[in-house]
Amino acid sequence: MLSKLENAPEAQIRELRQQYVSPSEVENAIRRVVWIELENAPLRLLNTSTGLLTDRAAQLKTFKLSTEYKELLSFITKHADLRMEHIKEVVAMYFRCVLLSHRWEETEVLLHDIQDKVVYDLNGLGGIPKLQSFCKVARDAGYYWAWMDTCCIDKNNNAELQESINSMFVWYRHSTLTIVYLGDVPPSSQSGALAKSEWIRRGWTFQEFVAPKVVLFYRNDWSLYLDDHSPNHKESAAIMGELEGATGINRQALVTFRPGMSCIRERLRWASARVTTLQEDIAYSLFGIFGVHLLVIYGEKKQNALGRLLQEIVARSGDITTLDWVGQSSEFNSCLPADISSYAAPPFALPSLSETEIQTTVSSLRHTVTTELALKIYDQLDNMSAPRFAACRLHLPCITFRITEVRRNDEPAQETHSTYGVKVDGLRDLLITTKEPLIQFTPGKPSLQTFLLVRPWDRRLLELPDFAELPDLGDDSDTESEENYWTAPGSPLNEPPGGSHVQQDLVDSEPYLRALRSIIRLGQPFRALLLARQHSGEYKRIASDHDTIAQAKDVAFVHKMMDFRTLEIL
Repeated sequence: MLSKLENAPEAQIRELRQQYVSPSEVENAIRRVVWIELENAPLRLLNTSTGLLTDRAAQLKTFKLSTEYKELLSFITKHADLRMEHIKEVVAMYFRCVLLSHRWEETEVLLHDIQDKVVYDLNGLGGIPKLQSFCKVARDAGYYWAWMDTCCIDKNNNAELQESINSMFVWYRHSTLTIVYLGDVPPSSQSGALAKSEWIRRGWTFQEFVAPKVVLFYRNDWSLYLDDHSPNHKESAAIMGELEGATGINRQALVTFRPGMSCIRERLRWASARVTTLQEDIAYSLFGIFGVHLLVIYGEKKQNALGRLLQEIVARSGDITTLDWVGQSSEFNSCLPADISSYAAPPFALPSLSETEIQTTVSSLRHTVTTELALKIYDQLDNMSAPRFAACRLHLPCITFRITEVRRNDEPAQETHSTYGVKVDGLRDLLITTKEPLIQFTPGKPSLQTFLLVRPWDRRLLELPDFAELPDLGDDSDTESEENYWTAPGSPLNEPPGGSHVQQDLVDSEPYLRALRSIIRLGQPFRALLLARQHSGEYKRIASDHDTIAQAKDVAFVHKMMDFRTLEIL
């Protein structure tokens, strides 16, 4: 009919044709929507109806044979009424995908085992029953497409493996449903069985659970965990409470997790107890958690893979909490740990100061620290650069303290670690336990090697947090908490000595008061790093199995002993 309108002699009839959409135009519109929908889907999917593994081209071909496609194509309508929203709804419904999260067993179905074969016709050996049951559960729930990592990735294709690992968080995030199969949880098991499952301790399952929005847990007989038939177990208080207790991940993060560079040290702690079969996967499985895309290089070994990830995190965020760990140093860089388990302990928290304590100390410092000196110190700190990596070397902005004595406290013996008494200019005496032998020295017998105690620079001490870190002023939280450094207008801290003056005096005093507050915070206990200077001039971190907590002897003199530097650490 449209071709007759196009060839009609009357101009009005030909103009009428321009108001309509041809089947080819509808087809092109549908194809564009399909490709957009598949952008966030795995490269290969299992067709739950046919039991066949299909790639993108085959998925599109199958869709073009479906009743949904034929119904869409049958619409010939005006341009203004192409009904794109309806097309998007139909396409999204058709391509809904179910992903599986599970613990790999000794024998799993691989891609070559099912290629060009019907999954439902395979003999039930090894991991085949699990694959068949997964496809049947997805099919019976009304889903055409399913994905299982063991058999839907060509692991012999480096480019595909690279893309899959870097995209996996996104795939789980956009899944309509993620099924968690608990192969070691028996039928009719009660609350508590999930917490004992090996699934909780695996590296990849971290992102496989926090990424999707809808999750259902199944026991090893494919019955729903706790017989909970609700549409989303992330809304189950019982199951989320069990997961929170078993993983240490707070419930809000379990349900509404967002990838990226927030809460870095906490996320590393969440991952610290997890294990993977391949050692490099302990780092690769966290790419999606932190929203990074890096090369996948199997064979590079765990320390290099973890080092590259932590290096990227520091480079993107400028966050120094990645340096807050105890254990063994990495061969990648001595400031990074050799193993993710080094992040298991919670990070050292700066002691909270009450506003009364700060005000009292500010009043005291005004007699010893001039405005000019305070602002000079503040400017020096404000101008310090962010930490960065170059060729596996960490360029670390820090405050350095000179070590005047290192003396071993214990007798040399069978222990793998030794404890040293360390004296530092302006700081209280320290005890440092390390397996690395340190050169002992005293003021009378100086060492040929230079040691430094350093405080990695943290811009939060300037009381200028990032906008993303500012508290929500609409809540009822304590505005004087550790997370909120701002002084309320009219507070005594904003008044110069002798009481309130004109507004200009108040404004002029604010930078000085902020500088004094920063000096006070610098006088509080902090987690320090012990560095040893190398022959080449760079430094190496001396690792310890215990936190090294340092503190100034007297906050009134802390400004006199600070040396601001950026050190290159191997």
